[in-house]
Amino acid sequence: MRRRWISPRLRSPKLWITLAAGSLAVVLAPTGWTYGTARGHLTDAAHARPAQTALVLGAGLNPAGGPSPFLAGRLDVAVELYRRGKVRAVLVSGDNGRTGYDEPSTMRDYLREHGVPEDKIVLDYAGFDTWDSCVRARKIFGADSAIVVSQDFHVARAVALCRRAGLDAQGVGDRQPYLGPTVYGYVREVPATLKAMADVVLDRDPKFLGPREDGLDHALNG
Repeated sequence: MRRRWISPRLRSPKLWITLAAGSLAVVLAPTGWTYGTARGHLTDAAHARPAQTALVLGAGLNPAGGPSPFLAGRLDVAVELYRRGKVRAVLVSGDNGRTGYDEPSTMRDYLREHGVPEDKIVLDYAGFDTWDSCVRARKIFGADSAIVVSQDFHVARAVALCRRAGLDAQGVGDRQPYLGPTVYGYVREVPATLKAMADVVLDRDPKFLGPREDGLDHALNG
């Protein structure tokens, strides 16, 4: 049997160390950008600066059609922000891309049941990912300042993206312990931050942009 010839360069430990270091840098650079951009803008409900609106990002529905545990935790934070007078409206941004799946309406119903007036709740039905939600909050709904609400493992990326989209954004994370899903969430952030960097570099338009909507204007001025 003939032995396969391998270039001496490919056998070099220095080459593989260099490749590993380069790959690690590619993975870590977006994470560094995320936390560097969000630094100083992550807080809790008690210490958040007042803003126009809480921007609550969708996080899935349970089999019965109600909010998932992650989403319920985010909505509870939004309720607290409203009750503390930190925001004057709540913009819920989620997925309504197929029949029978409606995150924003479910989010509205939950907030209403927990004391947020319906005329202070604004629905974005095309928040298909974090970048889309941030860009649409700024360009479609005209938000200038927002407190972005998500889980702790995600909120830094959300704040970084919203600030890049032109919002004066702070972030408040839901800190309830969901051990298994939370570990998965931190792991998922690695590829998600790579996508976030690509969205920023390419200045990608949301899946749906569309005309300016005045729902947030009415909620703020009503």
